[in-house]
Amino acid sequence: MRRQSAAIAVLAGALLAGGCATNSAVDQRIAELEAKTDQKIESVATQVEDLQEAQRNTDQRLESLSREASEALRRAEEAGVLARGQVVFEQSFTEDKVRFQLGSAQLSSDAQVALDDVAAQVRALNRPVFIEIQGHTDSTGSERYNQELGQDRAESVRRYLSQRHGIPLARMSTISYGESMPAVPNSTRDGRMQNRRVVIVVLE
Repeated sequence: MRRQSAAIAVLAGALLAGGCATNSAVDQRIAELEAKTDQKIESVATQVEDLQEAQRNTDQRLESLSREASEALRRAEEAGVLARGQVVFEQSFTEDKVRFQLGSAQLSSDAQVALDDVAAQVRALNRPVFIEIQGHTDSTGSERYNQELGQDRAESVRRYLSQRHGIPLARMSTISYGESMPAVPNSTRDGRMQNRRVVIVVLE
């Protein structure tokens, strides 16, 4: 009888010890999981803060740029074209520099000289850049006509820079704003002439 009682006591003790060990292991595992969860939460929070800071920096940078440059930079960043996301320089050519005849996309000799200067600036950078060429028109004619004319003028500039100066076509894009982004009101002849322009934005 005494032997049976002793065995039962030993067994009970072993079960209790095993239960304590099991509970201790479970508690330790829970603590480890909670620590990992806290680390992940902290990591996500840090990433969110970094993204918010990057967005604030981008917004501040865009505020300091012209409409044309900021739009070009935003498109390039969304497309993942740029590594650094910076505007190197911007050149706007109104008709006194890049002259187009009314309703024409053909480059004049003066326009070619002006574009030669741009190509020289690009070569002087001696590093890969991306160029967006924007075509703008005045409000004369229909909206569709002006949209197509702006595109034709931007494409004329792109072809010239590629054929004459060897700038890769893959490093240039074109977009037409047509009459939608006038630099000045179209109410005067001089204003309309200023709005018939090409804007070149060089980014890296």
